[in-house]
Amino acid sequence: MAGKSKQNHQNNNGKGTPSAVKNHHGDSLPSVNGNAMCLGKDCDYERELRRLQVELVKLQEWIRYDNLRVVVLFEGRDAAGKGGAIKRITESLNPRVCRVVALATPTEREKTQWYFQRYVAHLPAAGEMVHFDRSWYNRAGVEHVMGFCTEQQYQEFMQSCPEFERMLIRSGIILIKYWFSVSDEEQERRFQDRMSKPTKRWKLSPMDLESRKHWADYSRAKDEMLALTDTKQAPWFVVNAEDKKCARLNVIRHLLSMIHYRDLTPEPLVLPKLEKSKYVRPPMDEQNFIPQIYR
Repeated sequence: MAGKSKQNHQNNNGKGTPSAVKNHHGDSLPSVNGNAMCLGKDCDYERELRRLQVELVKLQEWIRYDNLRVVVLFEGRDAAGKGGAIKRITESLNPRVCRVVALATPTEREKTQWYFQRYVAHLPAAGEMVHFDRSWYNRAGVEHVMGFCTEQQYQEFMQSCPEFERMLIRSGIILIKYWFSVSDEEQERRFQDRMSKPTKRWKLSPMDLESRKHWADYSRAKDEMLALTDTKQAPWFVVNAEDKKCARLNVIRHLLSMIHYRDLTPEPLVLPKLEKSKYVRPPMDEQNFIPQIYR
């Protein structure tokens, strides 16, 4: 769990995880257990987010350079803020290096496969980082609670999952697992917010509404899942997600602390002069422009 000593991930060159990460100015990000900062008082959210996103770009370049394979799992209650955190992590990164995987309901064919098979197809190659917006832990949560799997399938998953993850780690994959924790009062507030705003209403599925009848069952399933799959090799890290902005900054900061990286920012480039004197463009009125409604 989050209270355990931090796992030291080893990359292919045997580099461990430092307690602080150096940036290109020679400063360091405070360790995960450093002094807390109050948003709006000690730091500005947007400014701090931009600073951390610069560090994420450096991490991305190091992953490419060192041929690392990184898998990050995002799990948690509905409306806990997983998607928002993933968006802030990835919005400044190269989608060819940093991919997001959010799988739909399994097809009839996929239901007949080995359970982990459809997830294995999305694991990273060298120089890639993959973020799973929900993952194979669906079996321990929604599938178990809502009766989409048998008790035998559930028990097999709970027994097989730790070994599956140890197998990934032995293969050289860096596996980081986050659980976003939110109170039922805050979850209710966010549900009501989604219901009232057309731009957010799509986030509420019929399954989300049905799951409200099983709040205690989901809590019980989560506790059992964390107890049985929180291993030394692949521990769970719990994110306090009561405040979305704090949760985003905290998870980015923690992610940066989990992988030893160096700044590979290239030197500033000199933009060559644009040479266009030898080409005459066709008349503009021969092209189909969209209507300029906004001027």
